[in-house]
Amino acid sequence: MSSPEVLVRPMRPDDVAAAERLTAEGYHDLDLRTHQRGRPEPVLRPAARGAAWTARTAHLLGTDPGGCWVAEVDDELVGVAVSFTRELMWILASYAVRPGSQGLGIGLQLMAAALHHGRGCLRGMVAASADPRAVRRYRLAGFELHPQMVLWGTVPREALPVVERVREGSLGDVDLMDSVDRRTRGAAHGPDHALLASQFRLLVADRPSGSGYVYVDGDGAPVLVAATTRRTATDLVWSALAATDPDVPVEIDHVTAANQWAIDVGMACRMELRQRGYLALRHLRPPAPYLHHGSLL
Repeated sequence: MSSPEVLVRPMRPDDVAAAERLTAEGYHDLDLRTHQRGRPEPVLRPAARGAAWTARTAHLLGTDPGGCWVAEVDDELVGVAVSFTRELMWILASYAVRPGSQGLGIGLQLMAAALHHGRGCLRGMVAASADPRAVRRYRLAGFELHPQMVLWGTVPREALPVVERVREGSLGDVDLMDSVDRRTRGAAHGPDHALLASQFRLLVADRPSGSGYVYVDGDGAPVLVAATTRRTATDLVWSALAATDPDVPVEIDHVTAANQWAIDVGMACRMELRQRGYLALRHLRPPAPYLHHGSLL
């Protein structure tokens, strides 16, 4: 029996809703297969996170249509790759093949199309899961694999230090944030700050001793941290955690070995430390002090 014909084509705006469900199902299937005992049971992406994924992908489709691709079999969506470039950095934001459709070469074709969009970039970043097939694909594409860790637990009030000169941020701080981005990861987030600021609380430090920023989700967890010094990054994360519920666990995610300062914060809160996936980098050292955003990195 012959293999079905796979069509890889540019993503269109009317593909975004179906792509959101496909990635939700694909990531959920992976989470079930890689679930670690003792952690909360994986759940299918809830509606609020689905809306955030949709907004983010529509944003990237607007800024980088050449980096957004889908795969079809018999007019049914079976794969998605969303990538974009910022300055001379190529980033893979989303990448999934529908469960049950693996082994047909769909992922390989999507990756080739996305990588072609970044052919002029000097550097690359991907937040990789623990999926052996995806990890192998990134390594064969020339990426170095750096294990990542996640800290998980509650934040006791007595652990919170006094932090000074961290303030609420706004889009008026974009120039400062882009400068910090270039220093830490080699490229500015540029237009992505408007999207991030619409979805998360922004805190900024701008001090003679160091500058930086953190985006914070509704639970008080840091979702993106960039700073010029470890002390500044530490203060920003403590400022974010001050808004947490002491009875509700939160995560400090995407911690690489280059960011021991983040581990120290988690240890002060007696959080659990576990490994989760990889940061895949091409022609770039692990950014520090820096905790990346999983999709906008």
